[in-house]
Amino acid sequence: MSGPNGEPHVPVGGGEEEEEDGDSFVEEEYAAINSMLDQINSCLDHLEEKNDYLHACLKELLESNRQTRLEFQQQNMEADAQGSQPPT
Repeated sequence: MSGPNGEPHVPVGGGEEEEEDGDSFVEEEYAAINSMLDQINSCLDHLEEKNDYLHACLKELLESNRQTRLEFQQQNMEADAQGSQPPT
């Protein structure tokens, strides 16, 4: 670990008990970081699933709107063609 100014953390004293405590602390810190990273990964996976679902919904909506617009244009062309023909 590094200190507040970015210097490497150098333990003072050479007691074996302090070293074991330091190792335990580092392991706990790594475990906590791994847990947070797992949570972040899980959240990102969930967001990706939602994004994929929304993308599929928007593509479906876009296609539906295109189809509706084409049908509307077809109806307008038919109405214009009938309106421009002289009555029989």
